[in-house]
Amino acid sequence: MTQPSLRPPTMADVARRAGVSHQTVSRVLGDHPNVRDGTRAKVLNAIGELGYRPNSSARALVTRRTRTLGVVASNTTLYGPGSTLFALEEAALAKGYLVSTVSLRKLTVQTLSEALDRLIEGGVDGLLTIVPQLSATAALTELPHPFPVVTVGSGIAAEIPCVTVDQHRGAHMATGHLLAAGHRTVWHVAGPEDWQDAQGRTAGWRATLEAAGIEPPEPLTGDWSPRSGYLAGQELVGRAGRELTAVFVANDQMALGVLRALREAGLRTPQDVAVVGFDDIPESEFFAPPLTTIRQDFTEVGRRSIALLLDQVEGRDSSGTPRIVIEPQLIVRTSSSPPSP
Repeated sequence: MTQPSLRPPTMADVARRAGVSHQTVSRVLGDHPNVRDGTRAKVLNAIGELGYRPNSSARALVTRRTRTLGVVASNTTLYGPGSTLFALEEAALAKGYLVSTVSLRKLTVQTLSEALDRLIEGGVDGLLTIVPQLSATAALTELPHPFPVVTVGSGIAAEIPCVTVDQHRGAHMATGHLLAAGHRTVWHVAGPEDWQDAQGRTAGWRATLEAAGIEPPEPLTGDWSPRSGYLAGQELVGRAGRELTAVFVANDQMALGVLRALREAGLRTPQDVAVVGFDDIPESEFFAPPLTTIRQDFTEVGRRSIALLLDQVEGRDSSGTPRIVIEPQLIVRTSSSPPSP
């Protein structure tokens, strides 16, 4: 009895099964347009019957592409960067690309430059960066050109294509929601000063108050963590006193800390102090009380980012430097309401 072959099927096996040449199989795998529909169907059927898996290294030699995209990301333990990375991986897979990721524990110009060099030397077809800190600008602007690259989640350098959520608009929606509820002013707990997202949210909060003829109070700064929000909340209670009726917090984790600080000070939310966060993390719906917040569509961010990068990789790059801005959404829950009379 003949033992079945343990050798994986090759391109030559596919060609014999389909009754075509090796070159025709190669054209089908490379999605070449000059292949008849009937021939393409024969080759694809043969691939399915044999369970053939293309050799990525061999295909790369022919097409000069690895169908792998590089991602450099920092702070992926935080909800925003982590959600963005997951969305990119899903969107890339849907387009038939793999993702090679370098996560940076500490972001400096040197560590970012080394990560970018490592991915380019590894043969990725293009790069995506999730590095929202301003300190990343120098490394990104020194990339070899023209190399396909997209910055995700921030417009870190004007000359690099980017996809971002409108942070300024989100802060405007949060602040405007509180003002419309009748609050005379809105205090702000900001994110780290080196983060572009934090800067955009602070700018949106400030501009909304000024447009309403309100002098913005001095914002407090946290580090995105619940503990920093808790400490900021304690300081707010001592600084603002009875003027504290509404707070816009730059992310939901810090808002959780603010809520605890208010509760410990004997202040009720929303009866005494209304609170609005940013991000709409899965837990925010189950805070006590449920948190009003700004939702970012990370799935759309991932889809648009991959599409923008593949436009460059696959030769569909348009003139100029594309900048795609995605609209956030206000999610109203119990933590915000009109102030008590």
